[in-house]
Amino acid sequence: MRATLRRYWPYLKNYKFYYFLVFIGILLTVSATAATAHIMQPLMDEMFIKRDETMLLYIPLGLIGIYVVKSVGRYIQSVYMSYIGLHVISLLRERLLEKMLYLDMEFLYKNRSGDLISRITNDITRIQYFVSNMLPELFRETLTVIALVGYIIYLNPMLAFYSLIVLPLVIYPLITIAKRLKKLSHRSQERNADVVTRLSEVFNNSEIIKAHATEAYELQRFSDENWRFFRINMKSVYTAELVSPILEIIAATGLAAVIYMGGKEVYAGNMSVGEFTAFLTAVGLVFQPIRRISSIYAKIQDAIAASERVFRIIDIQNRIVDGSTVLQDHIHTISFEKVSLYYEGSVVLNNINLTITEGKTIALVGESGGGKSSLINLIIRFYDPDSGRVTVNGSNITSYTQHSLREHIAIVSQRVYILQDTLAANVAYGHEIDEQRVVEALAHADASDFVAQLSEGIHTPMEEFGANLSGGQRQRIAIARAIYKNASVLILDEATSALDNESEKRIQQALQEYTKNKITIMIAHRLSTIEHADEILYFQRGKIIARGTHAELLATSQEYRRLAGAMY
Repeated sequence: MRATLRRYWPYLKNYKFYYFLVFIGILLTVSATAATAHIMQPLMDEMFIKRDETMLLYIPLGLIGIYVVKSVGRYIQSVYMSYIGLHVISLLRERLLEKMLYLDMEFLYKNRSGDLISRITNDITRIQYFVSNMLPELFRETLTVIALVGYIIYLNPMLAFYSLIVLPLVIYPLITIAKRLKKLSHRSQERNADVVTRLSEVFNNSEIIKAHATEAYELQRFSDENWRFFRINMKSVYTAELVSPILEIIAATGLAAVIYMGGKEVYAGNMSVGEFTAFLTAVGLVFQPIRRISSIYAKIQDAIAASERVFRIIDIQNRIVDGSTVLQDHIHTISFEKVSLYYEGSVVLNNINLTITEGKTIALVGESGGGKSSLINLIIRFYDPDSGRVTVNGSNITSYTQHSLREHIAIVSQRVYILQDTLAANVAYGHEIDEQRVVEALAHADASDFVAQLSEGIHTPMEEFGANLSGGQRQRIAIARAIYKNASVLILDEATSALDNESEKRIQQALQEYTKNKITIMIAHRLSTIEHADEILYFQRGKIIARGTHAELLATSQEYRRLAGAMY
């Protein structure tokens, strides 16, 4: 727990004034709790035994005053601790998402989206309860115990010894239960991530589920995860709920000892009835916060487990180290010098030598898994080469900041991403919306006609995944987005696969003018897409086994002729 608190200190130390207010509220609450026990002495001795009529006024007014002070203290404490907790959690949630966004693509590829979403939602929620509720309660109840124990010792040290001797019995079962709960909490949070992952898959693949009539199959898969989550949560409940009965038994034992020894003291005339009543009340009150502390400590294990999962992400170091140079000039040349890349022990690129210059269109073709996408991933620095180097404008690509490098690269991938925003915001994604530029980009992407038919034109809201557009329309939006960016490198990865031949020709004609002073790299399986390229590279098992124009490769490469035949 101490290690976890140290991790939160950078977040918590900026709230000193709010903590001061919380401390005032706690002091008021603790003082009022101790006063509740103390008022029992005059209530019994002065009011009931001596029958002092003035006490009929003072005792009720004093009791009201005590609870007013206690209520004000609790209000101050609750409000400002909630403020601190919610503020810290909002910062932590942003920090966690920021970390995930800037982590290497390798991390994002290897971790399930459901697991990452669970850490930002479920784990952070558990931490919020820890910061907003558990910590202040733990602090308040600890001070309450100290104040009441001090008062008990002040009233009668001997009775205090007999009443509090049972407290050490609490420690061992509490530590044992806490360890068990922490392990169960880790497993519970992992199961929650499995549930979220399953839901993400269901909603992201709803079309294929409907098309294959696999609703019952998917429901069964979700049900399996859901009930596994239920069972691990019930194990946590069985363990956590042991705390209360154990402490009730221990507390009852302590109270029994107090009644027996205290009764003997009253009979011997060493204590008044009022003193004994005040003492008994204080002992009863002290076991309440002790029980709450034990329960809180057990529940804190859940938050610690969530914190460990969150900080495990925050502590990950990127393998892709950002450069220090800002790439300001346009990209004029990209070179690969003896570049090799490995992925999980397999060679994906092998000794690649290649130079691409401004104004040229390069096409990448070949068998699936041949290394085409891996070459693109090196250009946008999703990965760094294991040997050799990639240079941009003559400098090692690793010397540039990733942000400035990617600002000069526009990519249209095989998977089209449409955001739940207006069509214009999708085209201008990440940049200020210039409506004239949006219209021009849509025209270059052969999208003007269908956009004109939309209810609100370029301001039409897009549904999730662009469900209110056809596949071809979504692809045109993606092309328009790349054109709007006006980057010096344009990467088209199967960018026109969903378009008919006529639309593809119109887009190619528009792009020829647009890309005349840019580097264009295309991955395609349609011959019509690549036959006009300045150079075509044929990839096989991570190597470039043939290169040249379309005509040259038809004349010199048997593999390319076979591929060209398949493309028709």
